[in-house]
Amino acid sequence: MNHAPGVLVDLHRRMRRIRAFELAAGELMESGQVPGSVHLSVGQEAVAAGVCAALRDDDQVTSTHRGHGHMIAKGGRIGPMIAELFGRATGSCGGKGGSMHISDPSIGMLGANGIVGAGPPIAVGAAFANAYQGTDRVAVAFFGDGAANEGSVHEAGNLATLWDLPCLFVCENNGYAEFTPRAGHQAVVDVADIARAWNMEAVIVDGMDVLAVYDAATAAVAKARAGRGPTFVEAKTYRYYDHVGMQGLRISYRTEEEIDQWRARDPIAALEALLAEHGILSPDEIAAVDAASRDEVLDAIRAAEAAPPPDPSSLLEDVYTLAGSR
Repeated sequence: MNHAPGVLVDLHRRMRRIRAFELAAGELMESGQVPGSVHLSVGQEAVAAGVCAALRDDDQVTSTHRGHGHMIAKGGRIGPMIAELFGRATGSCGGKGGSMHISDPSIGMLGANGIVGAGPPIAVGAAFANAYQGTDRVAVAFFGDGAANEGSVHEAGNLATLWDLPCLFVCENNGYAEFTPRAGHQAVVDVADIARAWNMEAVIVDGMDVLAVYDAATAAVAKARAGRGPTFVEAKTYRYYDHVGMQGLRISYRTEEEIDQWRARDPIAALEALLAEHGILSPDEIAAVDAASRDEVLDAIRAAEAAPPPDPSSLLEDVYTLAGSR
């Protein structure tokens, strides 16, 4: 085994916290306790955990409408995140952002985004600022396979390579752009092939293997930090639930057999088997991590239910206009 036990334990805790949060968030949406749409990343935990474990606290991340896992893996606090889903004043964004716009700049989380493909230009801007200021901070853009068709992603990728910016483009390829399979919206088989047009180095990893993701991210981050430019990482992964929530249209566009095949490769179960096999965590200790994660979420739900909504007087707080604009 080439990884220190502490790394494995850390990756496991990150994934378990994401899984506990996402399952609870899905149930809260289905029961109507939280407003709006909630996009779950259950099954995709290895990508968020593996990439963010390779980052420093001061590195930056941009996310997607499916961004809870990235926020948690980057060090986000569960309490304010749950409160944000409830639209409470104690939320990460004061209850004004909701699920699809959750952020926390204090941990380098520059924001999830409901606009498909909007994150990469923001990450490239952050990477430019990092380089201009003479720091070795790295910026990461998470996006899906569907977003890879957006012009904003291509513009950002071209500029990042042209200027050798310290950033990573991480494509979470779960095989579907909402309800459309990859073959229905892309001519390429591997999304990483689009990076060739930008002359950007690209790697493909098994997104259900957290160690493979971690190793690829570690190498890409070291390269970026050394001033040798960006890397495109395509992580082939899968979301167990529908595009939105836990129920819906999954039978109409994918089969139960397909879902079961991916569930059999669950990234958390695979890592837990490795932890037990090497005596790093006992079955009881593994179960304790799971229980602690679920308890953390339940405590956050109780606190959010008791928290107040934003005061109407705060409506225009944190709203900005450019000087001279109308």
